[in-house]
Amino acid sequence: MSNYQIASTTNVPQSPLELDDDQILENVYKTHFHCVEKCDVGCLNTVASNVIQHSIAITDCLINKVSQQSDQFHEESSFSSCVQQLTAKLKRIACQMLCTGRGDKYAHHTTMLILEQLKAYSWDAKALIVQAAFALEFGKLSHIPQSQSQSQSQVDQNLQHVEKSLSELNGLPCIQQHSQNLVMFSGLVKKALQMIESITKWKQLICKEYDIKDVPILSQTLHQIPVIVYWTIFTFVTCTTQINYFTTFDHTKDNRYELPKHLDHRLDGILKSFQRNLEGCNQQIEVIEDYTRRKNIIHSGNKDIVRVLRALIISTHQYPDSRQTVYSGLTGQPVKIEDLKKKHVLLFISGLENIQDEIKLLKEIYEKLKEEPREIEGYRKEDFKILWIPIVDEWSDRNRSVLEKILEETKIEWYVVKEFNFPTGIRLVREEFEYREKPIIPLLTCEGKVENKDTKQLLSVWGIDGFPFKASDHTRLTEQWSWFWTEIKKLNSRIKDFTEDDYYIFIYGGASSKWMEEFETALNSLKRQIETTVPIESYRLGKDDPRDVPRFWIAIDNLLANRKHTKGIMDFSTREMKRLLLLKQDPRGWVILSKGKNVKLLGEGDAMYRTVKEYEKWPRKLNEQEVVSFDVAFKEYYERCKLKDGGLHHRKCEHSEITYPSEILGSIPCPNVDCGRSMEVTSVSYKCCHGLEPNVPTPSNNLC
Repeated sequence: MSNYQIASTTNVPQSPLELDDDQILENVYKTHFHCVEKCDVGCLNTVASNVIQHSIAITDCLINKVSQQSDQFHEESSFSSCVQQLTAKLKRIACQMLCTGRGDKYAHHTTMLILEQLKAYSWDAKALIVQAAFALEFGKLSHIPQSQSQSQSQVDQNLQHVEKSLSELNGLPCIQQHSQNLVMFSGLVKKALQMIESITKWKQLICKEYDIKDVPILSQTLHQIPVIVYWTIFTFVTCTTQINYFTTFDHTKDNRYELPKHLDHRLDGILKSFQRNLEGCNQQIEVIEDYTRRKNIIHSGNKDIVRVLRALIISTHQYPDSRQTVYSGLTGQPVKIEDLKKKHVLLFISGLENIQDEIKLLKEIYEKLKEEPREIEGYRKEDFKILWIPIVDEWSDRNRSVLEKILEETKIEWYVVKEFNFPTGIRLVREEFEYREKPIIPLLTCEGKVENKDTKQLLSVWGIDGFPFKASDHTRLTEQWSWFWTEIKKLNSRIKDFTEDDYYIFIYGGASSKWMEEFETALNSLKRQIETTVPIESYRLGKDDPRDVPRFWIAIDNLLANRKHTKGIMDFSTREMKRLLLLKQDPRGWVILSKGKNVKLLGEGDAMYRTVKEYEKWPRKLNEQEVVSFDVAFKEYYERCKLKDGGLHHRKCEHSEITYPSEILGSIPCPNVDCGRSMEVTSVSYKCCHGLEPNVPTPSNNLC
């Protein structure tokens, strides 16, 4: 018995098989120091694995009593300088393992001594260094001589003699007498290699530097790694001791060494638990990488809407058939998400509760998208689609029933994502669109770009007038009527409160006091009928002070003249100023209907009076079943009334005199050839001839 074996018999520790994992962890962690020693673990693993795999093949051949194939395992591995520096350490550890006393208690003692020597190395390096040290002894099996064939050269025969001599010096011929014990031994070595493989995979995960908050199972592997490293080293120590037994001629009962009982079972439990957690880590990392990949698609340039929507709502296993997710809200049939290719998409993101107002709003928008004009500002209405993404905590039978009931009762004609329970997609929806349980309606362009994070306010205030629903449209529309509200608020400060609270506001006036009284009476009656559902306020121009009437119209005239002088173009504000001044010419009166600051209608006196008075005759009155808003129903009936009356625009058109040459598109050169310069334009008259009866000759000086 060696000096080391004698020393190791004193203070024999408890068997590690009698200790639980927490006790092993406590003992092992005491030997660990922060990692200051470096080694090329990749190269070390390759070299050691090649040797061990080659030796395992030899033992398998001995077990199966077949000759080793001479063409196996000829792959060459080159030692890095780091591995070469470890040669002395590997030999010392191999010697310690080889000289370990028989029994699992002594194997435990040697294992702890080795861990103490390797305390400055990382956990994976500890295991791989011991694996390499084991390979030094186990690799000697390669010296078992092969059967000599007649075709071999003299040089090969000499090598055979050398191998035979080395084999005898290492006691290898004795191995063939232990074929029964080789089975358990070989299985134990293979188990140790599986543990090494798991440790290597763990290190690869650690090197990716994922946050434990994102990969919580990683924290469990951090507690397991010292334990699995311990048992890996313990297994190599035990196997090395067994090699010593295989190469000894003394096979007496006292000298016989048996592998620790239940070791294989203990290793199986530890390995399976560790591999299960590694698989859990891989799944969580796959989710993270999938999330990152999808987020990059959403943020990348040169995208298309279908690719972005797939990244947003279609899980990986659904990619082959997206119809499992997207349905027609009207028919309930699955549809392909490719139907949205090259379309602008209004995403309706909501829960299933308290969304009646949003559905009502979107139904109005959907109907208006089918009306004329078909194209505005280069955008075609038919290219705008709506996709509803309902999000709930769990798609229980109740939630499924609620969704189906909504689809059945509202008969929405847009697309809907049913049972959206894809966690990564829900996370992206919450992060990219800042969804916080309250309904939002972001707009995506046909390239998948977020054009407007939430069109809900724009749609609520401006309706279809906000088309094409860009984020800038709300500001543009508000500013287009800012001149009007500025002048009105000078006359009545209460108007500001009405616009901010999003009331429906009737602003009216006219030359006929009788009409104004009749309209006011009809309007008060309308308020009483619908005051519980629709907030309505009114303001009669000049009622508080008759001088407000000329003040207002003079201000509008000045604004129009100033815009003509400075802009020289017919923008929206200029056009509406002219419409308002033309409306003023109605002999009965005029009315402006607004929702907040959104001017919905500039109406003629008679048609507006009839519309207000005949509320009971509206074809689509407001009630709980209808999904039409007050202004939409009002405008529909108003147009019918105006059509019956003939309309002001059929009776009288605008006559205007323009005195600013900047509004004349074409210049006229001076007929004097000696001059040649552009002539100054002092006055041009425009007169509409639309009101002339047929067959009445048009005066030659009228421009129409």
